[in-house]
Amino acid sequence: MDLRSKIILIYGPTASGKSQFAIELAKKINGEIINADSMQIYKELKILSARPFKKDIKDIRHHLYGFQTVKKNFSTGDWLKLANQKISILKKKKKIPILVGGTGLYFKALVDGLVDIPKIPIKYRNEIRALHKKIGAKKFFSNLLQIDPLIKNYITEFDTQRSIRAYEIKVFTKKSMLKWFKDTKPYFDKKDFCKIYVDLPRNQIINRINLRTHQMIKNGAIKEVRNFLKLKVPKMKTANKAIGILEIREFLEKKIDENRLIEKISIKTRQYAKRQSTWGRGKMSDWMKINPKNSNKFLKKI
Repeated sequence: MDLRSKIILIYGPTASGKSQFAIELAKKINGEIINADSMQIYKELKILSARPFKKDIKDIRHHLYGFQTVKKNFSTGDWLKLANQKISILKKKKKIPILVGGTGLYFKALVDGLVDIPKIPIKYRNEIRALHKKIGAKKFFSNLLQIDPLIKNYITEFDTQRSIRAYEIKVFTKKSMLKWFKDTKPYFDKKDFCKIYVDLPRNQIINRINLRTHQMIKNGAIKEVRNFLKLKVPKMKTANKAIGILEIREFLEKKIDENRLIEKISIKTRQYAKRQSTWGRGKMSDWMKINPKNSNKFLKKI
């Protein structure tokens, strides 16, 4: 198997072993690693986001890790722009780009492209939401079909969020939402990608999550969250969604003890891993599945 001309994508649920697999692969094929995890971009969340260790970064060069402050939002579009730039730079250097992470939207944007719809002024958005509330979902959907008949077979009147979105896009841009999606092209050709899904059995992921949660607390996650809280990051900022922040805050306020803290973080992480697996099964059926415990077979083929 020749991967020298490929862009390698490695997706998997949290604690599945994808990061270590990516490092072993990079050593084999002269690769460098690019982050595709939405929480590992934040410099203040090293422990909670399970960012790679210094020794791993020393062995293999890593990109787009810990560079963004938690005080700023960072969108999929922001990531895609930087990822495309990094991939292009590595290819020019004759290095093989290996993107690894658990954020499905990042990989979807990279492979399929990201719709670049102009930002719609809040005035339009508020007016359209008010109209939906005033006339009701059925009448609103009927009006939508009159101005944008193309979306008839793609949205139902019961899908309130998408109906409102389609309406505002058509009113502001004069172009159907469906047309925006069809006109979207990815930066790289789909045949350039080698797509790998790290698929570890659920019971093994649960065991690894439990062990990792204990290790995070031992490594200083409580101190990390204490420092995070001092920054007074606004609630609407994405970094607040990091698993462990809410739970450790409860611990610091003496609402729960350490055992309950570990239990709550473990449960929430398991739920997140399950959502990642569901995404993978639904949207990555064409990806090559690899159990990291049997990865040597794959690596020997390289």
